[in-house]
Amino acid sequence: MRICVAGAYGAFGIKHLDALSAIEGVTVTSVMGPTREKIDKLAADRGIGHAATDLAECLARDDVDAVILATPTQLHAEQAIACMKAGKPVLIEIPMADSVAESEEICRVQKETGVLAMAGQVRRYNPSHQWIKNKIAAGELKVQQMDVQTYFFRRSNMNAKGEPRSWTDHLLWHHACHTVDLFQYQTGEVVSECYGLEGPHHPELGIAMDMSIGMKVPSGAICTLSLSFNNDGPFGTFFRYICDNGTYLARYDDLFDGKEQPIDLTGVAVSNNGIELIDREFIAAIEEGREPNGSVHQVLDAMRTLDRIEKCFT
Repeated sequence: MRICVAGAYGAFGIKHLDALSAIEGVTVTSVMGPTREKIDKLAADRGIGHAATDLAECLARDDVDAVILATPTQLHAEQAIACMKAGKPVLIEIPMADSVAESEEICRVQKETGVLAMAGQVRRYNPSHQWIKNKIAAGELKVQQMDVQTYFFRRSNMNAKGEPRSWTDHLLWHHACHTVDLFQYQTGEVVSECYGLEGPHHPELGIAMDMSIGMKVPSGAICTLSLSFNNDGPFGTFFRYICDNGTYLARYDDLFDGKEQPIDLTGVAVSNNGIELIDREFIAAIEEGREPNGSVHQVLDAMRTLDRIEKCFT
């Protein structure tokens, strides 16, 4: 499997390059980035044969079998559609788009072309959340409430590497997208009731710096999500699963019980790296000719829920 990573120089492009290097039978043959100097250096440092600043150049290559998009969010829909029309399966980093209309268009083109398209909902793959999912599937757990905190300290437009970026992050369409999809995935239901509240907008970035979201599914399980770019403390997303048979705390790829005792996740997956696991699913689905877990169609309900929440802000 020969992969192109577009947006390879960014924080998550690097994560995908590292993850792909751990997967047998996979070669990154092409990388795309915004500036010639940076992408050429990255390709040279990593021993990658082709580098470009134009995705179309990468898609035209015979040595590119599939594409991972880790590019700015506002480019996702246009680029994903270009990949599918070029016959290249595509994994779109979260979120697959920043509007429900563009998400629906991605799904329409996938049906039209039949080319595999997957959304980068990595929380489905973190071993901590997989452990919970397995217990739910076995009938050993039922989620009563998910209490989630997504916290950062961000007063300027910087990426996870601490470097300036050309696009603006968003608490709803990017960070809340993780939890909205995960809540629906873990409960197996689509949100029936939801609300959203946002705090003041940043005078320069033009986005809300604080947000509160509440959701409920038909069975009665609820989710409370707090998000902030103003939190001066540990950053990341922290999940508390309150279940009928225990409480669990998920922090990325680690899991603890309600008393902070670690839970052994050995054997849950072949890796403890969620990015590697989602890349493995993408590649396996291509090779096996099947729909991946996290296909754009499976994630579309999460995008529609985000749209409903956004309408609460007006």
